[in-house]
Amino acid sequence: MKHKDSPWFWVPSLYFGQGIPYVVVATTFSAILYKQLGLSNAEITLYTGWLYLPWVIKPFWSPFVDMFRTKRRWTVTMQFFMGAALAGVAFCIPTTYFLQSTLAIFWLIAFSSATHDIAADGFYMIALDSHQQSLFVGIRSTFYRIATIVGQGALVMLAGRLERVMPTIAQAWSYTFYGTALLFVLIAVYHYFILPKPTNDRANPNKNIALGFFSTFGDFFKKKGIVLALAFILLYRLGEAQLVKIASLFLLDGRELGGIGLSTEQVGFVYGTAGVLSLTLGGILGGVLAAKDGLKRWLWVMVLTINLPNLIYVWFACAQPSSFWLICSGVVVEQFGYGFGFTAFMLYLIYISRGKWQTAHYAICTGFMALGMMVPGMFAGKLQEFMGYQNFFIWVCICTVPAFVLTAFLQIEPSYGKKE
Repeated sequence: MKHKDSPWFWVPSLYFGQGIPYVVVATTFSAILYKQLGLSNAEITLYTGWLYLPWVIKPFWSPFVDMFRTKRRWTVTMQFFMGAALAGVAFCIPTTYFLQSTLAIFWLIAFSSATHDIAADGFYMIALDSHQQSLFVGIRSTFYRIATIVGQGALVMLAGRLERVMPTIAQAWSYTFYGTALLFVLIAVYHYFILPKPTNDRANPNKNIALGFFSTFGDFFKKKGIVLALAFILLYRLGEAQLVKIASLFLLDGRELGGIGLSTEQVGFVYGTAGVLSLTLGGILGGVLAAKDGLKRWLWVMVLTINLPNLIYVWFACAQPSSFWLICSGVVVEQFGYGFGFTAFMLYLIYISRGKWQTAHYAICTGFMALGMMVPGMFAGKLQEFMGYQNFFIWVCICTVPAFVLTAFLQIEPSYGKKE
């Protein structure tokens, strides 16, 4: 392998680039945007919840990514397109019909991002051997989460700062999106030159596309233990699917509404600065330990660390702490747990996807994962408005129980992930 082809040169940036559009479209970034523009929690979670749909249905076109063009070409092309689309969102925010126009472009970004995920994940599995995949799964998930932190941290802080100096909130967010678009174009240019060109990255044409499509799906559902695997994928993040939609809105809402009452800039600081170091350490540590001892050895520890920190939000809602640094400390603990525990989930998806059609099968897995995030998240806002923040976060903790039950039945080879 040439020095410039080292995974350290492209894995971090590839998964940072994969995370940005997902955060912008489907999670906190768009939620805070619409919150600041006056929408209710129920409206926000419903509209942004629907934006998960492209990630849910992406398995239906994942075989075509396998069949046509290289994974490298798909990846770079989608990155350039999404950079242009983000600029389109920036243009539409200050307009009269901002909701309709931004949602329409968000849909385009979502479909492009889902296609990019298929290609990038396939490229990762083609360019690295199984040990490198285990070693770098912590790195990739860490930089994906750093993208999440940048999206809901640094960029939100930028928007919050601009809110104080620009004539309108809409203008502040418009300039923030222009900056995000520029960042993404630069990422695309970098990958155009730096991504390696593995010899096995090639199209897999099938003269009978329909036959190849159904054959790919059929092979996936014939895998041993697939029912249990799908249940695990759908329910592993049942609590988080609801928490992630409400957490930032909870921090923004005033104390009279049961929230914490932070400013936009403060919310950005909590996730963008306090959380990033602990999340990075958690993700890297999870990958290193899985590569050293195998996934099975650390599975239960990772399941505990990704779910138990949800209790912090129960305490936040009950105590409504006024100390900003105490709030930051809670987020630090929660982010470390997420970074460490999410490693097991990502490795398990790769484990299930092994085989001839690993790119398409991994896309099917992530599609089910997105479905598990989409449906609960869509109704989280309505549920929170009905239950109140305290009862809602207690409910989130109850929703972690299926993950523990299903983990007890998983069958994983003890050697999986270990260095050979």
